[in-house]
Amino acid sequence: MENKNKIAIVTGGSRGLGKDMALRLAEKGIDVILTYNTKAEEAENVVKQIEQSGRKAAALQLNTGNIKSFDSFTGKIQEILADKFGVDHIDFLINNAGIGGYAPIADVSEDMFDELLNIHFKGVYFLTQKMLPLMNNGGGIVNVSSGLTRISVPGSSAYASMKGAVEVFTHYLAKELGVRGIRANTIAPGAVLTDFGGGHLRNDEQLKQFISNITALGRPGVAEDIGGVVAFLCTEEARWVNGQRIEISGGMFI
Repeated sequence: MENKNKIAIVTGGSRGLGKDMALRLAEKGIDVILTYNTKAEEAENVVKQIEQSGRKAAALQLNTGNIKSFDSFTGKIQEILADKFGVDHIDFLINNAGIGGYAPIADVSEDMFDELLNIHFKGVYFLTQKMLPLMNNGGGIVNVSSGLTRISVPGSSAYASMKGAVEVFTHYLAKELGVRGIRANTIAPGAVLTDFGGGHLRNDEQLKQFISNITALGRPGVAEDIGGVVAFLCTEEARWVNGQRIEISGGMFI
């Protein structure tokens, strides 16, 4: 019998926010294909956790900044959909994979700029383009932005600019894909304690105190604060949420 379960792709799903997104999606009864860049073992551990909960899961290697690899990645997605899930389409795409990058404008190198551009914007744009023919009508796209598009923190100009571009792109996705019933939304996490950017926030007590002081709920975020919102956006309950930027920051600078 054909498997009617919905399937989500989560990029950067081996750890941090992506891992929590993958686990929360599985809790909603959605099967998951997650990607990882270098953390194969961590990715397989997430797959095992999802499978233990009774859902199907798989992990594929992908560097979202290497746009030329997307054709072969698309082929691998098609193979794994047929072999492991018994279908030929996905329902949801969560563009989560990313890296940190911090430098004052005066010190941003072209190499750093290009790496952030490729991973956070160009990669998101063209991976989404490649996945569109594989997406079922009525599905959804969730792009991950940042609180830094609303709150300007010195040192994050390049990173935040790419995220701002993703927010504009999301509006266009919502507009152009509406005819297919595909929704597109952005989530914008505030400061979160993960190993993102080499544990940039987690390892800095002074920064953690600053974040706590400017956040209405009085603490930095944790990964578990974020994934459930992504999972919600991939359910029928969120069917009328479209083209939105949803900030998940505990109320930073409000």
